[in-house]
Amino acid sequence: MALSAPGGLLGAEAIRELDGILNVDKPAGLSSHDVVYRVRKIIGQHKVGHAGTLDPLATGVLLLCLGQATRVSQYLMAGAKTYRATIRLGITTDTYDNEGRVTGQCAAEGVSRSQVEQVLQSFVGSLEQTPPMYSALKHGGTPLYRLARRGETVFRPPRLVEIRAVRLLTWASPDLDIEVDCSKGTYIRSLAHEVGQRLGCGGHLAALTRTASGPFRLSEAVSLERLAEAFARGEGAQLLLPTDAALQDVPAAIVDEATAAAISFGQRVTLQVQTPAPLCRGYTTDGHLLALLQHEQEGLWRPYKVFPRRSGKGPTKVERTCR
Repeated sequence: MALSAPGGLLGAEAIRELDGILNVDKPAGLSSHDVVYRVRKIIGQHKVGHAGTLDPLATGVLLLCLGQATRVSQYLMAGAKTYRATIRLGITTDTYDNEGRVTGQCAAEGVSRSQVEQVLQSFVGSLEQTPPMYSALKHGGTPLYRLARRGETVFRPPRLVEIRAVRLLTWASPDLDIEVDCSKGTYIRSLAHEVGQRLGCGGHLAALTRTASGPFRLSEAVSLERLAEAFARGEGAQLLLPTDAALQDVPAAIVDEATAAAISFGQRVTLQVQTPAPLCRGYTTDGHLLALLQHEQEGLWRPYKVFPRRSGKGPTKVERTCR
C-alpha cells in the first residue's frame, strides 16, 4: 500500500515505482539509513537504497538509488569524493569526531599555520588508512561500532586510499577548515585524528560536509523538505536523475531491435564498441537503457545487468552517445 507524504498528502507519484538516482542534501543528525527511511515514506516505495554512507554528524551529498537504479549503486560508490571539514585541535575522542567521549586534551596554542599546512600536505598521495573502530564496517558480521560500544577493539586491516589534494581554507586556532579530494573509502574522521597526532596536540572532526561524489555536486542536491513538497504536488519525478547517470564513464552502443530482443533473453550478442572496455551500455534506438554488457572476446558481449522497460517509471537516459 502506498504511504502518505508528510502532512498527510498522498503524492500522485506515490502509487507507482520509480527508477532513478536522487542527489540528496543530507542534514546533520540523521544517519544514511534514516534518510532512506524518510525518502521511502515520501515517495511511497520500498526499493530505495543509499550509495555510500555519511555519518550522522555529516551533511551534504548522499546519493540514493530508486527501483532499478539500485543495481548500479556500486558504480556511484566508486566515484571520487570531495569534503569540507573542520578539525578542532587539542581534544581527542574515541570516535575521532565531536560525538565521542573525550580521551585526551592538550594545548594547541603553539601550533602555527605553517605547521598545519606542512602536516596537511604530508597526507597527499596514496597511503594506508586504518578504519576507525566506530565505523559501519563489519567484523564477523557485526558492525565495528557495536563492538566499540561494548568496549571491544579488534584488528582492522589498513586499506589503501588516495588523497589527491588537501587545501587549508581557514585557520583560527584551535580550528582549521580544510577541503579534501580523495578516493572512496577514505575516512575523514581518521584523517582529522591523524592530523592532530602529527601536530602533537591531538584533534578530532568537528564538522563535515560532502560537497561532491563523482560528478554529483552539493549545489545540485535536493533537501528532504523540497523533495517532500515536490512529491506532494506530483512533481517529484522531475528531481530524479536517470539510472545511467551512474554509468557515464562506460562506453555506449545503440542496438537494433533483433539484438535488443536477444539481450533481453540473456543471449550473447556481437557489438562494435569504439572504446575498448570490460563493460558497455546498450541502448535501444529510442534511447532506453537496455542493459549493461560484459565483454567476453573480440566483438562478443554478454548481458550483465538487464533493465526491463517500464513505461513512465522515471527519467529517461542522460546520454546515449556511442564512444
